[in-house]
Amino acid sequence: MQHKKPTLAILLAGIGIGALTGALFPEAGVKISFLGDIFLRLLTMLVAPLVLAAMVTGISRLGDIRKLGPLGSRTISFYLGTTSIAVATGIALVLILHPGSPHPSSPAFNRATEASAESAPNTSASATAMSERSPGELLAEVITGMVPTNIFKAMAENDILPVITFGLLLGGVLTTMGDKGKPVLEFFTSMDEALMKIIQLIMYAAPVGIGALVAGRLGEAGGWSGFAPELMRLGGYTITVIGGLLLHGLVTLPLLLRLVAKTSPARYASNASPALLTAFSTASSSATLPMTIECATEKNGVSQKTAGFVLPLGATINMDGTALYEAVAVLYIAQMHGIELAGMELIVVFVTATLAAIGAAGIPEAGLVTMLIVLKAVGLPAEGIAMILAVDWFLDRCRTTVNVWGDSVGASVIDRITPQR
Repeated sequence: MQHKKPTLAILLAGIGIGALTGALFPEAGVKISFLGDIFLRLLTMLVAPLVLAAMVTGISRLGDIRKLGPLGSRTISFYLGTTSIAVATGIALVLILHPGSPHPSSPAFNRATEASAESAPNTSASATAMSERSPGELLAEVITGMVPTNIFKAMAENDILPVITFGLLLGGVLTTMGDKGKPVLEFFTSMDEALMKIIQLIMYAAPVGIGALVAGRLGEAGGWSGFAPELMRLGGYTITVIGGLLLHGLVTLPLLLRLVAKTSPARYASNASPALLTAFSTASSSATLPMTIECATEKNGVSQKTAGFVLPLGATINMDGTALYEAVAVLYIAQMHGIELAGMELIVVFVTATLAAIGAAGIPEAGLVTMLIVLKAVGLPAEGIAMILAVDWFLDRCRTTVNVWGDSVGASVIDRITPQR
């Protein structure tokens, strides 16, 4: 007998039970968090092999490698375009709402800074080093990092950009080898299908795993009584970030889906909901990638060829939510210091936030590190990041959900304008 995978209602029930457990019984939430860690590990262990198999099979399915030109250029153009729109949305909201109204001398500001600094004692060895890099240096590092010195080391460390590069090269070369390349292509095709079957098995545990992740994180925050005061203290900032994410996720991206892909946003989002819920619970685009591919191909009808290329690339370079968050956070920090950024400074924030988001890995809280690039670019102190860390674990999940939603929309749009079936 074939068993059905968990429905959306069961997944939501798991999240609800987990949230109630962590909010009302924080100690119990912490104790069951290991179940969520196991679920996250199961997903993470599939990322590198899935990306490699998906890239090789995706390129090989094109038949003629020269067809990669339009697919690649349109994918990158789409991702850069939506990321730019996200940054512009974030900047506009901060300028309109002015969430950083408390001045540094106010008690509210001091309490927020002290609480935030205590909640993240480790952010800044790597963060300080990152803040010393210019946008040009960041871009050069991203490009250099695309070329692996050891593909097995890159896979072991889940360093996805080099894996994508290797997969593109291997798949491209195999398409030129004729019959000699077919055995290797068949191996990767079988591997891709086997990994997707494993994902389907893992999804049986999704309600428990996702619920345990939520329970554990709320429990670590001290339950609702510990998390609510921090949320209220940084209410203006939190509302601005979430408002921007909602605008981008519920207006901009659905419009593109409707106008370009000719697809119903509501139906598409419903079919993608398991991936979106996984993104929220794991705060990791990379860990969610297997689920994103499955939802796009099996539920939303995106071709395997397009999904195998567009989604792994998107999980690495398409960070709409992260870019928006970085722009909002930097302007908020400036306002809290009584500094009004305008003109050329806003353009610098726009460009730098877009580039820094591209350099953000698809792992939890990577945006915090790359945000220091943006702070540096406009001359704001790196220490300002301490103001927002108290609620960042929650906002990280929100922006990751938008990142994955942007990837999913991109797959449908690119599949429409560059058919690969």
